[in-house]
Amino acid sequence: MSTQYATTEWFTLPEAAAELGVSSGRLHRLREERFLLAVKHDGQPRIPKDFIRDGEPLAGLRGTLTLLADHGVVDHEAMEWLLSVDESLGMTPTQALQEGRKSSVRRSVQLLAI
Repeated sequence: MSTQYATTEWFTLPEAAAELGVSSGRLHRLREERFLLAVKHDGQPRIPKDFIRDGEPLAGLRGTLTLLADHGVVDHEAMEWLLSVDESLGMTPTQALQEGRKSSVRRSVQLLAI
């Protein structure tokens, strides 16, 4: 796992389900439908705490994850990109999504594909 994850706070899957108020089965569906992304961290699948806001998946994350997948970006690469500072955004894509800058994030994904 990349060193940039050192400052990321994580939910285990049961913690994420509790934070969202959903069953583990529903959490699995949210992951399958790309509302959330989990990667192995400390030996088990985890979801960054920044991907959940006010008891809901982060707005704009699903479309961003879908666009990344459409461009051939695999999950661990998507996670790394989402949690790394993007020069065109001046912050991490996750931070930009938290600020409601979905269009800027999507433009950055398009630049990755060039």
